[in-house]
Amino acid sequence: MKIAVSGKGGVGKTSVSASLAKLFAREGRRVYAVDADPDASLGLALGISDDILAKVIPLIEMEDVIKAKSAGGGLLYSLNPDVDDILDEYSISVGNIRFLRMGAIKPGGSACYCRENAFLFSVVDSLILDKDDVVILDMGAGIEHLTRGTSKGMDLMIVVTEASKTSVQTARVVMQLANDLGIEVSKVIANKIHSSKEDAFIQAQFTAEELLGVIRFDDELLDVALGNEEDILTGAFKASMEEIYQRVIHLSGGKTSNNAKS
Repeated sequence: MKIAVSGKGGVGKTSVSASLAKLFAREGRRVYAVDADPDASLGLALGISDDILAKVIPLIEMEDVIKAKSAGGGLLYSLNPDVDDILDEYSISVGNIRFLRMGAIKPGGSACYCRENAFLFSVVDSLILDKDDVVILDMGAGIEHLTRGTSKGMDLMIVVTEASKTSVQTARVVMQLANDLGIEVSKVIANKIHSSKEDAFIQAQFTAEELLGVIRFDDELLDVALGNEEDILTGAFKASMEEIYQRVIHLSGGKTSNNAKS
């Protein structure tokens, strides 16, 4: 199953992404957890130490690798470089999870940036279209890492929102972008809900069909953020994510990927 997770900054999409990756992995699935948001901290949420993460260079900043894969450093370069070996060579294994840090799509206007972006798009294409594994993309408020071709392989777009007008507006924009790219299924997770009033606000903004789940604000996640708790799957948040995970499995018809041991 191929899942993209997006939403306004600070809504908790990285917590959702990491939790889904862990839940799939605990069921014996092979998972590629991809940090496609330059401001995200997916590696930390997965339990990877600061020391290890400090050594991880985002794929888009690997100039020598990009030049080699793009057939040299001149003005002529491959728009579809072969990147299959990159996925395993430059990822970090955490049990059944392989973590990749991609980096941000570069702005247009130079041959160098075009080459880098072509490389990054090829990595995403390989993950989504060629890998028979669970892939979870932790993205920013936009979905610029996806192309129309890649989007055909996406099974689910999850948009995380809080109970605020700006967050809901961002969610609507992302859902429309996903629809424009041809992603057939987009769902919303409402996170950090403090009260029945906020719950009612969310219910008024989205249909029951659109809502994948509602997650109450949980103080125990603060212990994770402060480093006092290693596993993000804890307390009430864990229970909510386990329910959401089962709904995701239901959406996939029970078919998510090959077993990690197969």
